[in-house]
Amino acid sequence: MKFRISKPLKRSHWQASVAAPAPCPPLAGESRADIAIIGGGYVGLWTALAIKQHEPDCRVAILEQDICGGGASGRNGGFVMSWWPKIGTIRSFCSTEEALFLGRSAERAIAELGEFCQRHAIDAHFTQKGWLWTATSPAHMDAWNGTLEACEQLGVAPFQRLSPDEVRRRTGSPAHLGGVFEASNATVQPYALVQGMRRVAQEAGVVIHENTAVRQIEPGRPARIITQGGVLTADKVVLATNAWSAAIPQLARLFTPVNSSVVVTRPLGAQFQDIGWTGGESITDSQLLVDYYRTTRDGRIVFGKGTGGIAYGSAIGGMFSDDAESIALTQADLFATYPMLPPNAVADSWSGPVDRTYDSLPVFGSLRGRPDILFGIGWSGNGVGPSRLGGRILASLALGRDDEWSRCSLVGRKCRGFPPEPFRYLGGRMVRNAVIRKEKAELQGRTAGMVDRLLAGLAPSGLEDKS
Repeated sequence: MKFRISKPLKRSHWQASVAAPAPCPPLAGESRADIAIIGGGYVGLWTALAIKQHEPDCRVAILEQDICGGGASGRNGGFVMSWWPKIGTIRSFCSTEEALFLGRSAERAIAELGEFCQRHAIDAHFTQKGWLWTATSPAHMDAWNGTLEACEQLGVAPFQRLSPDEVRRRTGSPAHLGGVFEASNATVQPYALVQGMRRVAQEAGVVIHENTAVRQIEPGRPARIITQGGVLTADKVVLATNAWSAAIPQLARLFTPVNSSVVVTRPLGAQFQDIGWTGGESITDSQLLVDYYRTTRDGRIVFGKGTGGIAYGSAIGGMFSDDAESIALTQADLFATYPMLPPNAVADSWSGPVDRTYDSLPVFGSLRGRPDILFGIGWSGNGVGPSRLGGRILASLALGRDDEWSRCSLVGRKCRGFPPEPFRYLGGRMVRNAVIRKEKAELQGRTAGMVDRLLAGLAPSGLEDKS
């Protein structure tokens, strides 16, 4: 099993604003571990921490091709969200009891993250001020109704309906026509969180090798993981490689890497008072190519867009680092949403990869015929909070535990896959372009053409569940 080795991605504003810790040394020579984890982002680090919590003497090693948080974990929007928006999809493949378990666990993971940061003195800017799910065109009004109905059927009420005036007041933008509020959600400085987790993992005895790209895994008992500088043997291997998992054919069919881009303003100072967005809420709209935005401790707006760009063969290249087209789309939406901002407000921008499954929920399991090589992929842009649950699932699988995590319905579930190349790339571009045209028409108050509506209907689900 061979891996592609990618160049490091352009550093994000989050990464540039945190003092870089001393790097962990690359793997050199022969080494041994009980469990090897490939990938030093949220999923890999939470998995290592959960393993150590269960079995402190277990020898755990993390191999990271860049620095911990060099991928999506250090360049996302910093939204810490629940799984309540996807509860309808969750109910489609598990029992009512387990749907409630997963929904409540994902919500509880948000507060647990804040407690983790406090307990370990991690200054990750954890701010629990809730999330506004909004509509910015008449076509998107009540996009949340199906989710609220599914929640009502389960006897839970995580969302509060707001009047259009209240939504506009709290967002500070005339673009918002309506919305609902989920109080449990939070925001973090994502790279600061990764660095705090990295420190805690090292204190727990986890060995971390950065700048250690895996070239090949030779399955066996133990498996041999070959890097440029050495070989690590391990009884179990956990793949926490997110979008980079597309290098493995079996996993490539389960998801497709799509790009998302972010722009960040300079500190706005007193202008926030003029805008009126002072409550610290995170916000998304209801486009399929979703806009997501939040404020920061130093008075900036961080505005992202799931721009949906794809690369042939799912190669993680420049599109997923600093893509001019995607950044231009994102910046245009920032100024459409907050037209009162001055033209020179944007201070930085970057892009990043999202490992998108068809239903926007992750899947866990082992490689076919390789029960000792485990994976957890498909975070679909919502991994900051749920990755904590993913770490518990992967830790239980790696340790052979029989518990609610190893038995949960996210493990080994059957989910709709993506076609092989060249159909994936050509079809994906056709669908993406149709979605862009459809959502542009809707934002302008027009009805999109029939062909664009039909093609857009083939796209993977967005924030809300697909009917």
